[in-house]
Amino acid sequence: MDFKKRTLASLIAMMPLMAQAQFSQTDVNNFAKETSLTFAVVDNFHNKAAGFLGTITLNNQSDVALPAGESDWQLYIHSVRKITTELVAGLNIEHVNGDLHRITPTKNFTGLAPGKSLVLEFDAQVWVVAYTDFMPRAFFVSGDNKPAIFANTDSEDMTQFVAPFERENQLRRYNEPKDLTVLVTPQVRFERNQQTTSQVSQQDALKRIIPKPQKIEFNRGTATLDSSWQISFQGQLKNEVMVFMQDLQDDYGLTLKAQPDHIKLAKEKLFSLKVNPQLAGGKSESYTLEIDDDRIEIVGSDNAGVFYAMQSLLNLLPANSQGTVDVPQLEIEDSPRYGWRGMHYDNGRNYHGKDAMFKLVEQMARYKMNKLHWHFSEDEGWRLEIPGLPELTEIGGYRCFDLEERECLLTQLGTGPFKSGSGNGYLTRSEFVELLKFAKDRHIQIIPEIEGPGHARASIKAMEARYHKLADEAQRVAKNKLVNKKNTGKEEQQVDISTATEYLLSDPQDTSVYMTVQNYKDNSMNVCMDSTYAFFDKVTYELQQMYREAGVQLTNLHFGGDEVGAGSWIGSPVCQAMFADPNNGIAGAADLKPYFTQRVAKLLEKRGISPGAWEDGLMYDQTNPFKRDEFPNKTFTANVWDNIWEWGVADRAYRLANAGYQVILSHGTHLYFDHPYEAHPQERGYYWATRYTDTKKAFNYMPDNVYANADYTRTREPINNLEALVGRPLPTLKKPENILGMQGQVWSETIRTEDQVLAMIFPRILSVAERAWHKASWEGEQVDRKNQEKDWAQFSAAVGLKELTKLANAGITLHLPVPGGVINSGKLEVNTPFTYLNAEYSLDKGASWQQYTAPISISKQQSVALRSSLNSKLKSRITYIN
Repeated sequence: MDFKKRTLASLIAMMPLMAQAQFSQTDVNNFAKETSLTFAVVDNFHNKAAGFLGTITLNNQSDVALPAGESDWQLYIHSVRKITTELVAGLNIEHVNGDLHRITPTKNFTGLAPGKSLVLEFDAQVWVVAYTDFMPRAFFVSGDNKPAIFANTDSEDMTQFVAPFERENQLRRYNEPKDLTVLVTPQVRFERNQQTTSQVSQQDALKRIIPKPQKIEFNRGTATLDSSWQISFQGQLKNEVMVFMQDLQDDYGLTLKAQPDHIKLAKEKLFSLKVNPQLAGGKSESYTLEIDDDRIEIVGSDNAGVFYAMQSLLNLLPANSQGTVDVPQLEIEDSPRYGWRGMHYDNGRNYHGKDAMFKLVEQMARYKMNKLHWHFSEDEGWRLEIPGLPELTEIGGYRCFDLEERECLLTQLGTGPFKSGSGNGYLTRSEFVELLKFAKDRHIQIIPEIEGPGHARASIKAMEARYHKLADEAQRVAKNKLVNKKNTGKEEQQVDISTATEYLLSDPQDTSVYMTVQNYKDNSMNVCMDSTYAFFDKVTYELQQMYREAGVQLTNLHFGGDEVGAGSWIGSPVCQAMFADPNNGIAGAADLKPYFTQRVAKLLEKRGISPGAWEDGLMYDQTNPFKRDEFPNKTFTANVWDNIWEWGVADRAYRLANAGYQVILSHGTHLYFDHPYEAHPQERGYYWATRYTDTKKAFNYMPDNVYANADYTRTREPINNLEALVGRPLPTLKKPENILGMQGQVWSETIRTEDQVLAMIFPRILSVAERAWHKASWEGEQVDRKNQEKDWAQFSAAVGLKELTKLANAGITLHLPVPGGVINSGKLEVNTPFTYLNAEYSLDKGASWQQYTAPISISKQQSVALRSSLNSKLKSRITYIN
C-alpha cells in the first residue's frame, strides 16, 4: 500500500463521524472510569476447534449516555483471538491490526443509557480457556479528546474484567475432536504428586547438586567454611575469584581473602584454584572438586570449568546460612553433556525492565547455563538503543494510541493508549554493554536476535517514521534552495530522499495482502530492497561495537526467519522487477526466503559472525531444508521448535542436523515456558504446543532421542506409534555432532511485568539446566521409569528444600506449585510436587492459615483452602476442596 494511502486510511480512521465531538474530556474520563467492561467465554464448542463464542458486556454506571445512532466515539480492545463478527447491536467491530480491535456505532445503534448494560456477542478464532488469553486496558476515545482506559481493565488481576470459567464448554478447548485434557483439581494434583514414592532425606536433598555432576563420591565428615579460609588462585582466574568472593559475601556472609598462587599462604583452610587444559581429555568447561576438612581444591580444564566448580560448591551450601557453613567432604569429576545450555528470552513483545535481564543472567550462571538468546526485536517492540537509528527505540520501543505511528507503535498486548502502559521501554546502549560485561564474568554468551524478514513490524514502522521525518526535511531543504521558486517541476527534481530511504524496510508501492498467525498485515521486511540489508548491516555493526566495548566478541547472531506471512512481497513492484529478470535466479516469491537467508548469511560471514535461525526459516517445505552449501558459514545454528507431533514436522531436528546445520533443541512441547504450569484457567500462558508444561515434564525431556518425547497429541491423546501418526518414515540422526545442545524458551505475549516473566521461567529453567548438563541413566528409547522416579524425587526435594529459597533470596519471583489435597476417611491429606515445600490450609475461607504437617481430622463437607508457602511473602495460588 502506498504511504499516502496508509496515511489517508489512518486519517479516515481518526476522523469524527459527526461534525463535532459528542463528548467532552470529562465525559470520556467519567464514562471509562464508571463503566465496567467484562469479557466472557460463552461456548468453546461453538465452532468445533475453529472458534469460540464470547461476549463483551458494558455496564454503564456513569452519568454519561452513549447516544443512539452514529457518533464519534470509539472503543478499543486488545484481543489476541481475531474477532470475526463485524456487526452486533448496531456496532461495527473492526480488526485494526495485530490484537487491536475497534468498536464504533452505526445508525442502528440504540444507545446505552446510564444504569443500563449492553452485551455484545461475538465469534472469534480458535478457543479461550484461560484468563490471560484476554488482555487488559481497553479504552474509550471521542473526537480529539485523550483516550481513557476502562478502570476495571487497568489491572493485572484478570478476574476484574474476565468472567469466571466454570462450565465444560469454557474449561475445554473444543469437543470436535474431543479435548481429552485432565482438568486439574486438588485430587488430580494429589494423585500426580503421589506418583513420586521415593523418600529423600533432608541430608540427601542438601547434597543434591543441580545440575547433577557426572561423577560424585561423598566421604565421611564435613568442612566448616568461615571467614578464616583463604583463596590461592592461578593468575588467569582473577575474574572468577572476584565473582565467587562476592557471592560468598552477599549470600552467606563469608568474607574471604584471596591471593594469586605465586604468593605463599598459610596451609590451613585453603581454597586452591587452578587450570589444567589436559583435564578430562581437554574437554572445555570440565572440572574436578575435592573438599577436605581444611582444603578445597578446584581444577578446571579452562576458566569456565573452574567457575562451574565454584557453582557446585555454592549449590551445596544450605539456604539462609550465614557466617559459618558446613559442606560435605567429597570428590567430583564433572563435564557438561552439551556445549549449548541456553535460555531464550523474548522482551521484544513486552519489555520487563533492566533488572529482569540481570537476574536471569545471574541465575543461569548459578546452574551452569551458558547461552542467553535475546529476542529483543519483534512486531510489538524493539528493545535496544542503536546509535544512528534513534527511531528504533523512540518509536519502536513504545506503544500508544497513535494510528499513524509517528510517535509510537500501534498499541498491542494490553498496553493501552499511553506510553506509560505495560510492556514499554528499552535497554540503552550503556546498559547493554554493562549486561555484556556482567554475563562475560559469569561465562554466559548473549546471542542477539534481529528478527526478520517476518515478525519485524517494530523495525519496519520505525524506519517508516524515519523515512517520513527525513523526507519532510529533504522537502523543506529543497524548497529553500530553489533558484526558481515558480518552477514546481524543478522543485520535485531537486528533492533528494536518498538518506530517508537508506534503511527503509518496506516498499511504498507494495500492495501485498497477507495475515500472519499473530494477525498482522504488514510485518514482513521487503527482502527485495537493498536498504533492508543495509539496515541489517548497520545494526550488526553497532552491535559489534557494543560487544567490543564490553571486551567480548560477537560470534553468533540470530535473524529469526520464522512465520513469514504467506503472500508477502508478491505485490511489491521491487520484487516483481526481480522476478522479471531472467538472470538472477529468482523466478517467484518462493525463491525470496532462500535469497534473503543467503544475503544475510554472507553479510554476517564478512563480519566473522555465525548466523542462526528458527527451523521454519531454513526450510523449502515441510521436509526439505535449504541447501547448506549455499551458505559460506562454518556454523549455522537452527533452533528446532515445532514438534507438535501430529503436524508431521517434529523430525526437522534430525533433517537439519543431517543437512549440516548445527541444531539447538528448543521443542515447544517440553521447553516453552510461556505455556501454563498446569491445565487451569488461572494459570498464565498460551497452550498451542501443549496444554501445560510443569517442572517435572521439562525434567523428563530426553534430548538424545527426539522421538522418545512423543507422549501426547494436542488433544491429549496418548501417542503409541509416532510413525503411524505422521504417516511416513522418520529419519534417523546421522550426524549427532551437529546437535549442539538445548534451550528453554519464554515468549512474552501474556507476560507484562518482571514478576510475571520470572515466575514463568523459575523454577522450570532448573530442569533445562539439569538435562543440558547431565545425561541421566534412565534416558533412552525404553525409559527406566524406576530410576527416573528416583532421580526426580531427589531433584524435586533439592528444589523444595534449598533452591526455591536461594532463588527467592536473590530477588526472583517464583511460581510455586499449587498443592494437591484429598479428604480420605475423614482425614485431610495434602502434598506438593516439591518435597520440603510447605503447604498451608485454611478452614475459614482464607481468614487464617495453618501449616500442614500431617493428616488432620475433618468432615467430608468441610470447605478447605490450600496453598503452598515458601515464606511470609511467597505463596502459591489458592485451591479449594468443597
